[in-house]
Amino acid sequence: MSDDQDNIPPVVDCHAHIFQADMPLSSNAWTKTNYSFTADDYLALLDKYGVHFGIISGLSISGFYNDYMISELRKHRRLRGTAIVAPTTDRYSLERMREDGIIGIRLQLARMTELPDFRSEEYKLLFRRVRDLDWHVHVAIEGPLLPPVLEALEESGVKVVIDHFGHPDPKLSVRCPGHQAILTAVERGNTWVKLSGGFRLLGTAAWRTNPEGDADEIASALAQSLLANAGPERLLWGSDCPFVGYENRITFDYALERFRRWAPDPMVRWRISQTALKLYFG
Repeated sequence: MSDDQDNIPPVVDCHAHIFQADMPLSSNAWTKTNYSFTADDYLALLDKYGVHFGIISGLSISGFYNDYMISELRKHRRLRGTAIVAPTTDRYSLERMREDGIIGIRLQLARMTELPDFRSEEYKLLFRRVRDLDWHVHVAIEGPLLPPVLEALEESGVKVVIDHFGHPDPKLSVRCPGHQAILTAVERGNTWVKLSGGFRLLGTAAWRTNPEGDADEIASALAQSLLANAGPERLLWGSDCPFVGYENRITFDYALERFRRWAPDPMVRWRISQTALKLYFG
């Protein structure tokens, strides 16, 4: 395999955020941004690195404010998005979102002290609407809390996409119950996992003290397990651009290099890109 072939970029970046500096914040925002990262900024970055398409993840710190993302999806058909919505959102609103480029909903559950009841009537209705639209539920949650959430989602029949390797307990890594639940769910054929945000696996404080150490080792071990047990047909890659909370420490170059490290075989990376195309644009 030549160096040129080895460096072919992914076709789809499956996890990024766009926002304006003055966007409203939710009451439980874990951080705030004092800068803008617009769709034009993001597309210029994709063009620089030869990545064709991007998936915009609903911005957790802005809660249900999907307005800016949706306005940009209308303009740029290279982009798709997942929206954070109230469980009472009706079918007509979701259908309009679909016309604008939304292809799923995001459950931003990380850092929550109490999780919703995903078997409640309102969530059952929401998940059925998601299923009827052939969307997916995009989940961000710490790995130890994942198994019961994943069980409820599987019961609903929706497609599930899990963020950031499933964010396992770093002390347990591949032995975390969340990781084991992911592998079991993947076998049933309705779950996908993102190879993304490896630098987040230890949290910002630990990453500052050992940025090239434990977090990357954990991410590499998780990637190896996922490739061996799930295969590229159930995996996606995302940059997590613009690296909120890690600005000026993580770059797009770094994200691409880590993808090559996690999946050294160019053919495997190509198959992961095909998975993304089929799931998000098929």
